[in-house]
Amino acid sequence: MTLIVIIVLVVIAVVVLALVAIYNSLVKRRNQVDNSWSQIDVQLRRRHDLIPNLVEAVKDYMEFEQETLTRVTEARNMAVAAEQRGPEAQAQAENMLSDALKSLFAVAENYPDLKANQNVMSLQEELTATENKISFARQFYNDSVLTYNNKIQTVPSNLVAGLFNFTARQYFEAPEAAREVPKVDLR
Repeated sequence: MTLIVIIVLVVIAVVVLALVAIYNSLVKRRNQVDNSWSQIDVQLRRRHDLIPNLVEAVKDYMEFEQETLTRVTEARNMAVAAEQRGPEAQAQAENMLSDALKSLFAVAENYPDLKANQNVMSLQEELTATENKISFARQFYNDSVLTYNNKIQTVPSNLVAGLFNFTARQYFEAPEAAREVPKVDLR
């Protein structure tokens, strides 16, 4: 009788240890997703802080381009407001901001004095570096989400995930326009 009790206790201990290990693994993955999101947030905040300086620096040169400057400012404000609504809303707002910045840089090409302004060039370089950091942070975030989502959807960890309400996370996706292959005409 004692041998059966010992075997049952060992089996229970193994099951409990397995559940604890799976739970801890899920928590680590979830925390990695949260950490990778905060890395994106740091870069986005840096970007948001640089934009008013850029708009202010180009405002005097681009007196006839107020619509472009207004679009950039509005897109920045929408991106800041989207911070609390999750990755999907944030990605959409940030993509609109990226489009507005592209328009600003395209219009700035028409102003030789603006292109020669050291302050504007410096801000553009900082924004470009920040965009690269955002891109890397998005990639790391999406990799973390993939690992986490796979973990909560595969056996046996999906049983523990369901028991403790671990839910899937959203990817930080690029806009449809960024996925299109650019057309090249060499005529």
